[in-house]
Amino acid sequence: MMPAFIQRMNRRERVLSMLVGGALFLLVNWLIWSWLMGSLAQTRTDLATRKAARTQQSLLLKERSMWEKREAWLKKQQPTLAGPGEASTLLDQVGKIAGKHNVLVENPNLGGVEATPTHQSTSVSVETKSPWQPLVRFLHDVQQPEAFVVFESVNLAIEPSDPTMMRGKFKIARWFAPKT
Repeated sequence: MMPAFIQRMNRRERVLSMLVGGALFLLVNWLIWSWLMGSLAQTRTDLATRKAARTQQSLLLKERSMWEKREAWLKKQQPTLAGPGEASTLLDQVGKIAGKHNVLVENPNLGGVEATPTHQSTSVSVETKSPWQPLVRFLHDVQQPEAFVVFESVNLAIEPSDPTMMRGKFKIARWFAPKT
């Protein structure tokens, strides 16, 4: 009943061939199962990603009217860029608000005009020195939604020589409607 090549082997050769065959069988099974489990894990990850995208899309569809209203308001309210001189106007505005709240403005620098697909902007960089409360009121007054003014960069620190004073470095920009 045994094949002829097995009958010609002695007992040690048969045991050794069985061990080698069993090891190969286990190795091949391990490789196949590893590949299957990896594919299953990748499929689960893809499914979770797609579910998250679907949830996000359904939320956007539910809120579609709100986003359309916001876009219409933005197109109606967002100012257009008259020229690079808008940066000096922004600097004047920041200076007036700082004076109103007793915030000392130091080292003002005008930035250039930057254009992106969604907006154009002019910016100014300033350093400030003031107590904490006037600084908070200054930040509140500068950044109002109708003004289209944003703080692109903020760095606050306590004055080393006077712990009641705050030092701030700000890059402040005004956003304008994109080029048409």
